Amino acid sequence: MFDTGACLQIVECRRVLKWTYAYGYYLPEYENAKRQFFEYLQGEAEAGLERLHQCAEKDLQTYLNAEAPSNDFNDFRTKLAGLTSVTRNYFENLVRALENGLSDVDSQGGCSKTANSKSGVAAAGKGKGGRGKAASRSGGPSRNADDSGSWSCDQCTFMNARSATTCEMCHQRR
Repeated sequence: MFDTGACLQIVECRRVLKWTYAYGYYLPEYENAKRQFFEYLQGEAEAGLERLHQCAEKDLQTYLNAEAPSNDFNDFRTKLAGLTSVTRNYFENLVRALENGLSDVDSQGGCSKTANSKSGVAAAGKGKGGRGKAASRSGGPSRNADDSGSWSCDQCTFMNARSATTCEMCHQRR
């Protein structure tokens, strides 16, 4: 009746997530770009895990406590399988990045072209301070501002405040 793959995935991901905190603790303070990339990947993986856990544990209770068979249980199983797959992908990307020493981020704070195309994420994700957000891949010069007036750095795609004349991440001039 119930696929245990989701439960096994949750256990495995919790185990991996536990060790990512140790990895993050030992990331050097001066490697801001790597830290923000790491926090972005870790945050995405953790959010995916929480969605999967919510579905596998709490949403399942609806069906377990039902008095009659539910017509939409197959939809639930499909959703659960999809979340399991997506969560596995988030964690595979996180583990791959950690195994490579976060090498997708160069020493100037930029994200390498292979990182963008391979993993589909930007190095300038929303970090602890929540100041930045991933920029779109559509390109365009850094002088183009988004609706909030922020501008995206050409070199690292970090979203900077309108008033900034240099990128907060890589110090590239606007």
